[in-house]
Amino acid sequence: MNTLIDTDALGEAPMIESATTPSAAALAVLHAWADKGWLRRLDSAMATFMQELDGSASPVLLVCTAVLAQMEGRGHTCLPLRLLVTNPDDVLAWPPLAQAEVQVLWSGLPRGLDEWLSALRASPLVRSFDDPSDLGQPLVLSGTDGEPLLYLRRYWLHEQQVAHAILQRCASSQEVDESLASKWLGRLFDADDKPPTDGKEVDWQKIACAVALRASLTVITGGPGTGKTYTAARLLALLFAMSDAPERLRVALAAPTGKAAARLRQSIDFSLQELSARLGDDLDLGSLTMRMGAARTLHSLLGARVDTREFRFNATNLLDVDILIVDEASMIHLEMMSALLQALPAGAKLILLGDKDQLASVEAGAVLGDLCRDAIAGNYNVETARYAKATASQVLPSEFVADSTHPTPLSQQTVMLRTSRRFGGLIGQLALAVNAGHCDRAHNLITDDTTGVLQSTMQPTVATVLELGVQGRTGATACYADYLRLVNARSKADLEKNDDHEAWVKRVLLAFDRFRILCAVHEGDWGTRSLNQSVQRALERAGLLNPRGEWYVGRPVMVTRNDPALGVFNGDVGVTLQGPPGSAGLRVYFLDGEKLRSVGVSRLAHIETAFAMTVHKSQGSEFLHTALVLPQGGGKVLTRELVYTGITRAREYFTLIEAHPGLLRLAIDTTSKRASGLQISLSTGLA
Repeated sequence: MNTLIDTDALGEAPMIESATTPSAAALAVLHAWADKGWLRRLDSAMATFMQELDGSASPVLLVCTAVLAQMEGRGHTCLPLRLLVTNPDDVLAWPPLAQAEVQVLWSGLPRGLDEWLSALRASPLVRSFDDPSDLGQPLVLSGTDGEPLLYLRRYWLHEQQVAHAILQRCASSQEVDESLASKWLGRLFDADDKPPTDGKEVDWQKIACAVALRASLTVITGGPGTGKTYTAARLLALLFAMSDAPERLRVALAAPTGKAAARLRQSIDFSLQELSARLGDDLDLGSLTMRMGAARTLHSLLGARVDTREFRFNATNLLDVDILIVDEASMIHLEMMSALLQALPAGAKLILLGDKDQLASVEAGAVLGDLCRDAIAGNYNVETARYAKATASQVLPSEFVADSTHPTPLSQQTVMLRTSRRFGGLIGQLALAVNAGHCDRAHNLITDDTTGVLQSTMQPTVATVLELGVQGRTGATACYADYLRLVNARSKADLEKNDDHEAWVKRVLLAFDRFRILCAVHEGDWGTRSLNQSVQRALERAGLLNPRGEWYVGRPVMVTRNDPALGVFNGDVGVTLQGPPGSAGLRVYFLDGEKLRSVGVSRLAHIETAFAMTVHKSQGSEFLHTALVLPQGGGKVLTRELVYTGITRAREYFTLIEAHPGLLRLAIDTTSKRASGLQISLSTGLA
C-alpha cells in the first residue's frame, strides 16, 4: 500500500499533498474533515495524540480513533468495526460529498475486517479485552468475533462495571415468604381503585412488585400513564410490610433532574396516602413517608463535587440506603449508571423506572434501552411463571414464557407495564402511533382532530411560534402570557407578608409550566437560541416583559451545569423574580414539588433563557400545552424517539410545528440506535 488517497479527488490542501507516509496522509485527511465540520477538532486531535504516543501508528488505528471519538460525541459508547469496514456511510451518516471522500480514503485502507483487526491488535495502544496483561492502553478491542467493538478505555470500563453489577444483582437470590407476599399483594392491589378486568388481563404492576422481592435489582418500564410510580409506591408498602424491621428501612428517591425527582416524590406521596387510608393501622405508612426525605437528583444523591467527575459516594464510600427508587432512567447515561451501581450497597434494592422508548441520555450510552431489550417479549422462564402465580396470582401467557435456553437473569427482573390508564386520549393515541411507526395513522390523528387537543401547523413562519407563545391557539390558550400576567400583577401590588410572596412565586412557577416550546436543535431559525430571543422580543412588544440587560423580572432560565454548592443542577428550570419584601436584587426561583428554593442571579454563571428548550432537556417534565418544533434540515436528529418524547410531555394539548410538510413522516421513519456492547456483556456474561 504505497498511497493512501487520491489527493486530486479530494482537492485538498498542501498538507495532504506533502504527506510522505500513509499514516501522515490519513492524519491530514482527518484534519481536513475537521475543517469541513464532518469531524470535530477533538476527533482529529485524538488521532494526532495516538500518533504522538506511537510514531508507527497505522492508518487504520488513526481513522478508527477519530471516528470512535466522533461516535462518543453522538452518544455511542463504542465503534462497531464490521459496519465501519463494510458500510462506513451507515456509521458516519455524513452528507453525499463527505461520503464520496470517505470512499476515496477507504479505497487505500485494508479491504477486509480481519485485516483491520490485525492492524488494531498489532498496536501497543490497543488492548484486547481477553488479554490478561492490562498496560493501561487508551483503546480496548472487545465485543465478539462476529461483532468486534472498539472502545475508548473509560467507556469500556464503565460498561464492564455496569454489566458486572447488573448480573450480580439479578443473581442475588433473596428468600421470599410466598404466602405472606401473596397476602399483602392481594391487599395492595385487589381494591376498588383499580379498574375491573375480565380476569384475562395480566396485572403487570402486581407482578413487578412480586419479582422485586426476590433480587436486588428490578427494572420497570412502560409508557406514560402505565403506572410506574403507582407501582413503585405499592412496592414500597410491600417491602415495608414484608420487612422484619420496617422501622429501620432506609429509603431514597432520585431522578436525573430536579423536576423529575419532585414529580416522583409527589406521585409516591399521593399513592401512599391513599394506601394508608385504606389499610388503616395494619401498616404504618405515615412513618415510612416521613423517613424517605426529599427526592433528589442523582448528582445530589451521589454527592457531586466541583471541578471533578468523581462523586463523594463511590465504591469505597457507599450510600446509606436499603431501597433506592430511580425514575426517568432513560436519561441516565453509562458513566452515571456505573457511578450509581458502584456506590450502592450490595444488599440494597435498586428499582429503575422509565420509558424505554423515550430519547436516550444526552451523554454516551442508552442503558435503559439495553436493559429492556427483552421487555416486550417478556422472556420469562418457568420458575418466574410459577413464582408470579404463587405470589401475585397471575398466570403469565405462554407467549411471554421463553424456552429454557433463552431467558436471561435480567429478563426475570424486568417488567413492562402495558396498559395506560391515564394516557388513552388523542395524545396517547398519537404517541402510540408514532412509537409503532404508523406514519399515516399519526398524520391523520393530528390533522383531522377537531377537538382542539391536537393541531398541526405546516409551512409556518417563526411568527406562528411567537403567536403560540404570546396568546396560545384556539382550543389551547395556555401560553407564556399566563405566568407574566401574574408577575406583573404582583409587581403592582403592595404585599408585605413573606408567605404571600412565597404563594405568589409558586403560582408564577406553576403558570410558567403550563406551556413550553420544545425544539429538536439549538441552532438555526427553529433552534432554541434563536426562538428564545424571538419569543422574548414578542413578549416585550406585547407589553408583558420589560427586558433591561441580561437579567430582568420574568426571565425563565435553565441551569446548564451542575453547581452542588448552590444546590442547582443541569436541567433545573426557574423564573427570575424580585425577592421578598425588604430584600434587594433579583433571584431565580425553582420549585421542587412543594419546596421553593432560590439563588441570587449574580451567583448563576451557567444558565440560558428557557422559553424554548430541547426535547432532551424536557424529559422528566410535563406541560399542559406542548408545542413541538421540527426544523428544516434536522437530519438524523429528527427521529421517532424525539417525536414520541415531545408528544408525551403534553398533558392536555399538543401542537406540532413542521418547518415544511413531511418532517413528521421523516422523523417517524427514522429510528435512533446507539452502538453499545452492554447487551453482549449481559447476555454472554463477559463481565
